[in-house]
Amino acid sequence: MEEIREKARTLMKGYCRVCPVCDGRACAGQVPGMGGLGTGSGFQDNVRALSEIRFNMRCLHDAAEPDTDLSLLGFDLSMPVLAAPIGGVSFNMGGGMEEQDYILAKLSACADEGCLGCTGDGVPDFIHESGFAAVKELDGRGIPFIKPWEDQELFSKAEKALEAGATVIGMDVDAAGLVTLRKMGRPVSPKPAARLAEIIEQIPARFVVKGVMTADEAKICVDAGAAGIVVSNHGGRVLDGVPGTARVLRDVAAAVQGQIAVLADGGVRSGADVLRMLALGADAVMIGRPFSVAVLGGGKDGACAYLAQIRQELVQSMVLTGTASVRSVDSSILWSG
Repeated sequence: MEEIREKARTLMKGYCRVCPVCDGRACAGQVPGMGGLGTGSGFQDNVRALSEIRFNMRCLHDAAEPDTDLSLLGFDLSMPVLAAPIGGVSFNMGGGMEEQDYILAKLSACADEGCLGCTGDGVPDFIHESGFAAVKELDGRGIPFIKPWEDQELFSKAEKALEAGATVIGMDVDAAGLVTLRKMGRPVSPKPAARLAEIIEQIPARFVVKGVMTADEAKICVDAGAAGIVVSNHGGRVLDGVPGTARVLRDVAAAVQGQIAVLADGGVRSGADVLRMLALGADAVMIGRPFSVAVLGGGKDGACAYLAQIRQELVQSMVLTGTASVRSVDSSILWSG
């Protein structure tokens, strides 16, 4: 992984420093790029909030070989980890790889390791086109995320995603404030509850809403017919001053658990962080920036090596907390002193 990170550091120079700990301090305000918006406090608090959570270590048990398998949104997964929908290699990551090569490497690695990759959206069009092509090549094993466009763009992209074989489609509503898109003639907007329900009804696929940070909006998604939500602040890239997702996840998950799939992202840097998110109520976890670094630094092999590292750390953390299965994690493994 050090060799992979060193190559990525060279390719991403000026866009990402590939810091020893990816915590958002060195890249605050660098958007485009890999940083957080404004002061970068949202990005930084994602990492900080997770790092403040402590485990209860337990070694007197029989959970010697933890089970990391689960089913999620119609997919069988070898562990509760997804690659988050990050794209835009040319303007966010330094252009060291072609977009289509980047997204196919990421999704292929996830497929080979029994996980799941997500694709992004935006301007220019090659971002979503590369994503849809990768999903098609992998026979639908991937989740395309589409921005909350106005007018017909949302539905036309959803139709293309379905044609590519997608069985799950997401919308990152946390991109609703990107005014630059409106200036480019490609407006996005928030979606009131009634409009969200109309959108979900018109798209014949499991629908996931990304960017839910409050319990009341999680309930809106349930009522609108969503199959899942992603508790996310968009990596701290759209609104300065938001709390880390780990600070809100417990309340959001508790409001809708058992009714809808709950995913979470933001600041996940290790397999132990994956377990922390599960203990707070997530069914699965998305990882963003570290996945991009792994792909830029080593292509598909780099992403596979990264997933192997996450799996090893997750299993180790499960053994040392007495956690037998990722399907039955609860808050009792967290220290509350």
